[in-house]
Amino acid sequence: MQAPLLLAQMILAIALIASILLQQRGTGLGGAFGGEVTAYRSRRGIERTLFRMTVLLSVLFVAFSLLNLLPQN
Repeated sequence: MQAPLLLAQMILAIALIASILLQQRGTGLGGAFGGEVTAYRSRRGIERTLFRMTVLLSVLFVAFSLLNLLPQN
């Protein structure tokens, strides 16, 4: 049962990396040096879906990581 969990965790890791990289770039370090004016705005459409998918993938990744820590009989 250990092998399927590890495979699922690797797939989740790749999907999580992809979802993080696909998100719209924030201010980053440019905001620290006055590069961009930031204002509150809500996420809409695909941006909201991608954000929720990133949160879901991260929760699943942590859950699978904890499952991998359980002793296997």
